[in-house]
Amino acid sequence: MTRLKDLIQSAPVHERRLEFRTYPLEDDRLIVEGWLRDERLVPGYHWNGESRPTGVVHWMCVRLLVGGWPVTILDAEAEMPDIPHELCPTTLESVKKIVGLSIVSGYSEEVHRRLGGVQGCAHLTHLIVTMGPAALHGYWTQRSRQRRPIPRSLDEFQGMANLINSCKLWKEDGLFMQMIKETLEKQEGKNQ
Repeated sequence: MTRLKDLIQSAPVHERRLEFRTYPLEDDRLIVEGWLRDERLVPGYHWNGESRPTGVVHWMCVRLLVGGWPVTILDAEAEMPDIPHELCPTTLESVKKIVGLSIVSGYSEEVHRRLGGVQGCAHLTHLIVTMGPAALHGYWTQRSRQRRPIPRSLDEFQGMANLINSCKLWKEDGLFMQMIKETLEKQEGKNQ
């Protein structure tokens, strides 16, 4: 069977890059910054026959202020340093529609409900959807900077609801969960 990567024999025609950074603030709050950059790597033509040069097509940023538990979006802003059309910035304020949204199960669907389609910008919506997991990773990374006591039960395991059944490794009856349960049982035995 031929592997797909073995079929690639030419230079790419398009590239999309997503970048995320998380910055700590006071009071367990964070700013999560996400960038989306689309670049056309070959020249082409617009629908009307005009030529399209290579270069950046979309370059935009969303910043989310998040905090609390569950992690909740407290504020949002967007900017578009490079866009394909002068009207694109009219969608910037649409990101305010996600203020108050918690990053929990159903987050992606709720972002699409609030911002999707004609309610916002498809690229900002995509960026915000992908920022949800990045915000959680940033939150857990910041919290992990301080040693904390081992939870006494799964109920005390902050973020467990975001992990269970999120992938094959976090299957509710899988190896990760078995290891966690065994560790909690050992810890309980030490505390008795």
